[in-house]
Amino acid sequence: MKSIIKTVADEVSAVLAGINEEEAIHLSKHLREAKRIFVYGEGRSGLMGKAFAMRLMHGGFPVYVIGETVTPSIEADDLLVAISGSGSTGAILQFAAKSKELGAKVFLVTTNKESKIASICDGILVIPAATKYRRAGEPGTIQPLGNQFDQSVHLVLDAIIIGTLQTENQDSAYEEMTKRHTNLE
Repeated sequence: MKSIIKTVADEVSAVLAGINEEEAIHLSKHLREAKRIFVYGEGRSGLMGKAFAMRLMHGGFPVYVIGETVTPSIEADDLLVAISGSGSTGAILQFAAKSKELGAKVFLVTTNKESKIASICDGILVIPAATKYRRAGEPGTIQPLGNQFDQSVHLVLDAIIIGTLQTENQDSAYEEMTKRHTNLE
């Protein structure tokens, strides 16, 4: 079992080492400038998106997850962060196009910078990981489906939030985040 754990950790480390820092900084800039942030992904990408949204909320960002009953309409100056390993998820393409039509910015987190969704986005963060499609150029993995992508997305987006929230007074920032953590548990 330890060798499997090490292999998974090594795989994810290799993916993280391949992240383009400028793309990550670009997403951080969009997060800081957005009036409100909307997050969407299907399936396991959607679960990673919900974790991202929760951490953004802890950081004090006005954030919503598309598909939740309390999510308002997207508007100009808002940001849609879409997560799609393939970059070709039909619903995400529709939401991205509608968001652009309404004047919102769209940022895609994907493995495929040549996808239809990528072609209409204001920014792209490429996660150089394996997906369930095992396209040419994707790294090898012992993991099933898109596990490597999901794990890498989670860690990269967490790192981007950390970088976005860094201040001179980290203790104060931590206290503010703690206050926003749920207290109904």
